[in-house]
Amino acid sequence: MSFVKSKGFKYFKNLVIGLGAAIVMLGALGKINSYSWGGMAITAGLITEAVLFAFLGIIGPEKDYYWEKLYPGLDNYNANLSPLTAGEMGSSASLRPLDADIVENKLGGMLDELQDMSKSLGSLRALQEVDFSETSEQLKTMHNFYSRMTDAMATLNETVEDTKLYKEQMATLNQNLSSLNGVYGNVLSAFTIKS
Repeated sequence: MSFVKSKGFKYFKNLVIGLGAAIVMLGALGKINSYSWGGMAITAGLITEAVLFAFLGIIGPEKDYYWEKLYPGLDNYNANLSPLTAGEMGSSASLRPLDADIVENKLGGMLDELQDMSKSLGSLRALQEVDFSETSEQLKTMHNFYSRMTDAMATLNETVEDTKLYKEQMATLNQNLSSLNGVYGNVLSAFTIKS
């Protein structure tokens, strides 16, 4: 096992990367706040990070499969693990004779499922044979109907507004006629009194 793959090196590498990043951040803070040590700290941190990233690029990534989750004890170098193929294979004691009733029940259940699937497929085939060619024309006709209905509703709405306006004008005309009748009545009264 090489030194680069050891746990100690991995810990040291992560420690140096973390410390380098911390120095860069403190240097950036010092530079932003115009402290005298800010420029030197950010320079030291960036140089440290540059060297580390160059080194990480040179050694390349390593694969971590986490096999120890499937095989506990695998991460321990001194663990006494037996191979998966250890032991008797294909011994006749592990095989038991088939029970005819169990097989028949399972086959009967499978047959029922196959019949249900056949019915479902028949329904799908019937749907496939439906002629949808006239559906497009029906949709166009429906669209025309809805368009005309919308136009009619707009016209009706305008008519209602016109009717309200007409009603208001008629009320005003009635008031004017009442006033005019009153004036005419007064004029007639005045002529009848003088004659």
